[in-house]
Amino acid sequence: MKNIHLAIMLSGLVAFIIADCVGAAEKLEQGKDRIDTPAIGEGLCVHNLFQSNMVIQREKPIQVWGWAEPGENVTVTFGERAQSGTAAADRSWRVEFPALPASSEPGKMTIQGKAKKIELENILVGDIWLLGGQSNMEFPLHKLEEGDLEIISSNFKNMRHLKVPQLSGPEIRNSFPRQYQWIGFFGQHYRQGYWDVVSPDTAGGIAGMGYIFARRIHMATQIPIGIVDISRGGTCVETWTPMDVLKAIDTPEVKAKLADWDMKVSEFDPQKDLEARIKRHNEWAARMTAEGKAIPADRQAPSDYQPGPAMDMNRPGNCYASTLATLAGFPVKGVIWHQGYNNALEPNGHVMYTQVFPEMIKAWRTLFNEPALPFGIITQETEGQPQTLDEFLPKMADEGTYIREVHYKTFLDLRKAGDKNIGYASSFDQHRAWYHPQIKVPVGERIARWALATQYGRNIRWLPPQLKEVITGDGRLALKMDSEVGPFNDGPIQGFAIAGKDGRFQPAKAEWFNKNTGNGEPNWERSTVVLTSPLVPEPLYFRYAWARNPLENLKSGGLPFDTQRNDTWAMADMYEIYTGKKPKIPNILDGQEHRELVKAMQAEDLKRRLDNAKTLLQANNIKIDN
Repeated sequence: MKNIHLAIMLSGLVAFIIADCVGAAEKLEQGKDRIDTPAIGEGLCVHNLFQSNMVIQREKPIQVWGWAEPGENVTVTFGERAQSGTAAADRSWRVEFPALPASSEPGKMTIQGKAKKIELENILVGDIWLLGGQSNMEFPLHKLEEGDLEIISSNFKNMRHLKVPQLSGPEIRNSFPRQYQWIGFFGQHYRQGYWDVVSPDTAGGIAGMGYIFARRIHMATQIPIGIVDISRGGTCVETWTPMDVLKAIDTPEVKAKLADWDMKVSEFDPQKDLEARIKRHNEWAARMTAEGKAIPADRQAPSDYQPGPAMDMNRPGNCYASTLATLAGFPVKGVIWHQGYNNALEPNGHVMYTQVFPEMIKAWRTLFNEPALPFGIITQETEGQPQTLDEFLPKMADEGTYIREVHYKTFLDLRKAGDKNIGYASSFDQHRAWYHPQIKVPVGERIARWALATQYGRNIRWLPPQLKEVITGDGRLALKMDSEVGPFNDGPIQGFAIAGKDGRFQPAKAEWFNKNTGNGEPNWERSTVVLTSPLVPEPLYFRYAWARNPLENLKSGGLPFDTQRNDTWAMADMYEIYTGKKPKIPNILDGQEHRELVKAMQAEDLKRRLDNAKTLLQANNIKIDN
């Protein structure tokens, strides 16, 4: 599992290229970050959120803050107004301006201290959307299918973008630097912490899905749009949740996660770690020498102490403290979130995700002092070879599908509780085997539908078809929907599985309910789907699109019927159902047990396929030799 996790982390780095390599090579020292502007400078300075080319959130009080010498008077002028404040003993100062309507007229801001003046230009007033999650959110526009077309079309002077630097550590930070961060995996520096005007020169490095979302909002409203991207490849939900919130979640799973990290931090020995790294280097150097290969000049034996697990980006609470918290006090319009892959690497990872994710959403809203802050959830992406009828059941044994279910159920639960600003968009119908699927344009536009309908008053459908009722009996299972549904292609409805009380699922035949059965031409009720299987005489349970890269095609108005079910079996339960054995650890499958489950499901698939073949041969009066 550790090797798998390392591979995912490295591939996450590959996916999250955030800007083109910038700056002449001689100006940037290889292997080191170059900080152009520190998080907090000496003398008079302003928080690095405030720059030329920025967007300020409309219709909310405008706060501007920074640092100066204790007791220094600071005057901020924005447009025709000026506000003054005095730096406190800790050097901090803050002023507030009244809310302003959206404006595409470039504005100027000056910050005047006793002896220093800071001037900012080309500032717009509009809406700021925060992009959160991991590498599939961070995945840059230039890597998307159709990304090249988007880039050459990206002449949007009233759209702006800021990538927040990827910092680490458990301490709450209240600012971030502007920097060129060295990422050794690529051997390049990447630009972070700068507001840029969106153009063909800058768009390629922007988070692709977020860009598509913002582009649609801007085109529909003509309001200036700012994108602030805090996403980070390879991160888990718990690192984006504040530690005090995690400690208040009284469940065995969260407590075990925190205890495990506490142990990692306490047991880390910097000296032993250095000795181990030196040993690995020397072994590598010896192999290179034995093979007659030169040792590169930049690959010398390590001599530095590493911070270890305490600074790991996935230590619970770390990304919240070091990255998200730097934005506290900066008003935004809303958030879109796309994450879950790394939590799916853990057996039964969806259990803790269910416990943490709603609390994380609440914590983010608290940080921005808006209990109803719009928050759009984009569900888990596809991965792996597609599910087919020939290999149907083994694909159901995937933790990522359970994470996807949590995304949808969290949305439904919050919406049912009266949350009018929780949003949702699915991505599982954009099929690719790679876990960074490049088809993100439709997904970005799908979550834009939610924002346009609920936040901008546009009359456009965004809500996926909703299941209203499940009816069982007469050897079938009927699903009543809130709207007409149908396959997006001309073939049959696909993607459903059904099971009886024994829990052994089989692919289901799915068709609309015929109100005229036995009385001539069909009269389809297209808001009701009927599921049957000759191998499941008394169906009680269904699953739909239950695979990481699922067989599915049911939609309404172009929006997919979402991954869902009406059973409660976890993979450990399925292991017992299909193998007749209990897992060694209750509710958890180890690697060997998971392989056994997949093998048992493959055998069940083969049994069904053989049965179907015999039925076909018999129907055509073809005899087979035993």
